[in-house]
Amino acid sequence: MKSILFAAAVAASCVVMPGAASAGPIERACMASDRGGNRSLCGCIQQAADMTLSGGDQRRAAKFFKDPEAAHATWTSQSKSDDAFWDRYKSFGQTAQAYCAG
Repeated sequence: MKSILFAAAVAASCVVMPGAASAGPIERACMASDRGGNRSLCGCIQQAADMTLSGGDQRRAAKFFKDPEAAHATWTSQSKSDDAFWDRYKSFGQTAQAYCAG
């Protein structure tokens, strides 16, 4: 289940919206990723992040674009704080998928 949600969040994070000057950390990471370049999708994903993640969570999640192993380490961690973050990250992925799929 975690891998499906992780894949959905990463896939959803590959789109971008106009207005890069005001882009958030998720949008910037999405645009910079090797799968990025779609401004409208990356912007939509940022909007989903704004609805579901704090600024700190967004900065942490943005690092997953460059370092997928960090996402895996968080997912497999036994830490309560990592588990809580992962629950919020899953919610973000589900929101991004529902909000931006369309």
